[in-house]
Amino acid sequence: MRTRMPGPHRGHSPLRRRCDVVETWTVLAAALLILVGAPLAGAATGRWAYGEAKSMSVAQHAERHRVRAEVVGRSGGSLPSAQAGGQHAYRATVRWTEDGGGARTARVRVRAGTGPGEVVDVWLDSRGRTVGRPLDGTAVWQHALTMGVGAAGGAVLLVLLGHCAVRRVALRRRLAEWDRAWARTEPLWTHRNV
Repeated sequence: MRTRMPGPHRGHSPLRRRCDVVETWTVLAAALLILVGAPLAGAATGRWAYGEAKSMSVAQHAERHRVRAEVVGRSGGSLPSAQAGGQHAYRATVRWTEDGGGARTARVRVRAGTGPGEVVDVWLDSRGRTVGRPLDGTAVWQHALTMGVGAAGGAVLLVLLGHCAVRRVALRRRLAEWDRAWARTEPLWTHRNV
């Protein structure tokens, strides 16, 4: 009774060619890279993206300041906005009083349903220009998760493409070996002289 060894090398067989062994080891390597390498690549990329987004958030919070402004007019068309929580946003004219006592106006995005007389937050940069809200913790995490999942998916795709390339080369070599073997065997079967 023979003992079978588990794994890609199960002993010598005349039907098992070198390209078969290479292809089997490639399958194992691809599986290992997909199960271990891709999550590690995603985690490393996500961690890097989190650090970058967090530092950008800190810089934006340091540079930008918020003022309370009153809506004085609204324009008609709606604008899609992720900042509005999936709702439509509108451009509206707002007015606020600066520290020196002067009044300023600007056109900014406001939530749907915001009417004249309501108070909204307006973010200004160090030069006094209106800018978007600085990144908050949720946006930082969303950015990190998106980058991490994208990197893991890209790693899986790269491994699968590499595996397909190895399989294609192995198939070509296998067919060439079969052609050579048939060229040696065919005259013996058909009794045809070449």
